[in-house]
Amino acid sequence: MDAIVLRPSLEADLDFVLECERDPAVAPYVSGWTRDRHREALADPDCRHHILTHPADGRPLGFAMLFGCASPHRCLELRRLACTERGRGFGRSALRALCRRAFDELGAHRLWLDVQLRNPRAIALYRSEGFREEGVLRECLFLDGHYLSMALMSMLRHERPPAD
Repeated sequence: MDAIVLRPSLEADLDFVLECERDPAVAPYVSGWTRDRHREALADPDCRHHILTHPADGRPLGFAMLFGCASPHRCLELRRLACTERGRGFGRSALRALCRRAFDELGAHRLWLDVQLRNPRAIALYRSEGFREEGVLRECLFLDGHYLSMALMSMLRHERPPAD
């Protein structure tokens, strides 16, 4: 499979982003933001808001955000990774593209994320790409009347798997 192409999100992409967050397969795992919150992220120099596009035809397949881009600590957070088409390798391709962006283009030393423990598919993807579990944020989210725990995972620059 060809690599997902990352491009900066634009104001015109926000309808797609909001729709992606509401997708029934995405919504349980990604807390939806308002249009205004996404607009703030677009303007935030600490954030890189990306649209994930198909390598052949450029259609949007999802979105992702990296935070910490303006920090002197070179520690970036992958705050969102949401794909509208699952089971076709786009999530893996997007994660690899985001790692390249974080480490190679933005000079990160560390890339971290948190993921709900009830999302074993995502946890397996992150593990298979070299992310390590650092711990559990116990019952840190309250959604739909239940407390949920999150795994904290990260990768250091020198731990990156070799490029394909």
